[in-house]
Amino acid sequence: MWIKHPFFKYLTGVVLVLITLYLLGEVQFILSPIINFATILFFPLLFAGFLYYIFKPIVQFLAKAKYIPRSVAILIVFTTLVGGIVLAGASIGGSVEEQFVQFAQDVPTIIEENEEQTKQLVNENNFGLMSYEEAKQRVITYISNQSAKIGDNVNAIVSTITNFITVLVIVPFVLFYFLKDGPRLLPYLLKILPEKHQDEGKRLLHDIDQTLSTYIGGQMLVALVNGILMYIGYLIIGLDYAIVLALIVVVTAVIPIIGPALGILPAIIIALLTDPVMVLWILLILLIVQQLEGNFVSPLIIGNKLSIHPLTVILLLLAAGTVYGFIGILVAVPFYSVLKVIIKNVYRFYQLRTA
Repeated sequence: MWIKHPFFKYLTGVVLVLITLYLLGEVQFILSPIINFATILFFPLLFAGFLYYIFKPIVQFLAKAKYIPRSVAILIVFTTLVGGIVLAGASIGGSVEEQFVQFAQDVPTIIEENEEQTKQLVNENNFGLMSYEEAKQRVITYISNQSAKIGDNVNAIVSTITNFITVLVIVPFVLFYFLKDGPRLLPYLLKILPEKHQDEGKRLLHDIDQTLSTYIGGQMLVALVNGILMYIGYLIIGLDYAIVLALIVVVTAVIPIIGPALGILPAIIIALLTDPVMVLWILLILLIVQQLEGNFVSPLIIGNKLSIHPLTVILLLLAAGTVYGFIGILVAVPFYSVLKVIIKNVYRFYQLRTA
């Protein structure tokens, strides 16, 4: 009978899930405290999860190849990380601070030097819409209004800073236990499944773990290489504040495809204010770095294991960024990759069941 067909069973399950979600939406007063609690836990778990996949290969190497207890291996990694940060701070911290201070001191001079050019540009190309003085006054008014809003939201700002510090303190502890007890998680999850499905469950969890490890660890390394290459390029063309601008690229390059382009925006702004011709050199450097990344760096580090089309990545980032902001952009691609793995494994399992 058609009612016994596996497809009908799955359809019934989907309908029941949708009904459950609808009913949950009608009891927000019960769910609200739970959601708030989950939100508090979300960010420490998210960042600890990202760091887990970065440091997991190192901990595994030390624990297996060097026969070091796992807890000791984790402490070695933590100590090395802190030592590396301190050493990097001692090595380039002075240069970074000097460039930040120099930039802050140069801003008034840069603005003053470009004021006449900006005034002439606005007056000649405003099509009668607005004079330079009117445009300047509007900018000043906008900045004043935004400053007033910041003053009115001091409590929210303090709360955000407090939450950030809390996350910063909690993450190392969560990361330690992720690294320490990570190998025990797979057997624990498999026990939940019926024995006849444990092999399929093991394969699914292994594929998810490999996907996240490949993407997160690989993308972090690609971002670092992007920053180093951009720094070399900035030095070659003689761009001011090269270290600071390259560090910005390292941060934004974590976002695939569009990250490096976002990272050069501060460099372009500085170039426009100091030497507009430099913008062409910056764009040329970005083009060269992107070619190196696409043809050599990413294939070498990540390979073709994820096989996600660039257009798919762009659409994912656009949708996730619109709905969830920066966090959405950060997790969109790994979330999609995991979902893709789950669907592939479920479909394969369904084919095996119906064969």
